[in-house]
Amino acid sequence: MHAVPSGQGDLFTGPAPTRAEHALGPVGRSGRIHVGTSGYSFADWVGPFYPPGTARNRMLDQYVKHFGVVEINSSYYRIPGANTFARMEERTAPGFKFIVKLYKGMTHEIEDDASMYERFVGATEPLKRAGKFSGYLAQFPWRFKKNDDSLRHLLRLRERLGDAPLFVEFRNDSWIEQPTFALLKENKIGYCSVDEPALKGLVPPVAVATTDTAYVRFHGRNVRNWWGKGGGDRYDYDYSREELSEWAEKLLKLEKNTSKVYVFFNNCHAGHAATNAELIIELLGKELG
Repeated sequence: MHAVPSGQGDLFTGPAPTRAEHALGPVGRSGRIHVGTSGYSFADWVGPFYPPGTARNRMLDQYVKHFGVVEINSSYYRIPGANTFARMEERTAPGFKFIVKLYKGMTHEIEDDASMYERFVGATEPLKRAGKFSGYLAQFPWRFKKNDDSLRHLLRLRERLGDAPLFVEFRNDSWIEQPTFALLKENKIGYCSVDEPALKGLVPPVAVATTDTAYVRFHGRNVRNWWGKGGGDRYDYDYSREELSEWAEKLLKLEKNTSKVYVFFNNCHAGHAATNAELIIELLGKELG
């Protein structure tokens, strides 16, 4: 089991170590596919991915040896202070990139508090000043269905976040239609393609980009536990080589039609996200061979 809630695996603890000097660059036919994971600080990654004995305050040091981008999900649970992101930035090399997940008050509790947005945007300033900020991720719950209220909130979200890159992930398939993609494109909102269980009402694995940047998240295909009925972690899923091969061609097509592609694995249980991220990098290399 995770030591912290799934998606909260990037909490910073301990003193800032020396700046990392190396990070893995992007891959793909044109070198524009950036692969990473959703969070990096998980106790159950020690052994399966991180070297035995790796302390939590040294996990980012290990992470940057494998990936050049990370999706920060701890910001969903509480709005961090700017010092939190400043210390993360100090631990990464020039060129490393961060995507920051929006606070739950913006996507799940649907609060319209201007000060909440101001505090959140302010917290990410250290990443922006360092040139390491690549956007915000708004991950909406399944109950966020397409209707007039939801559309208004989506556009209000775009306004509150200013000109910053914004990507949205829907969990309800009511959004998956051409008018949605047209709306996102018109308002410069990036669509987040997903791979998740093939269950009624969930979003199918369509590879679509509505801005010049494509975005893909892998959640696993754990049908048994997705709705919490199996008693286990919904993200406990290890993709097979064959399953990820299905996506390699899709990612290369997205790369062909955009300036960059971000790919994140959120199946964080027992290090699966990290090992699957390395596998998709390997498969993309084989596609190019």
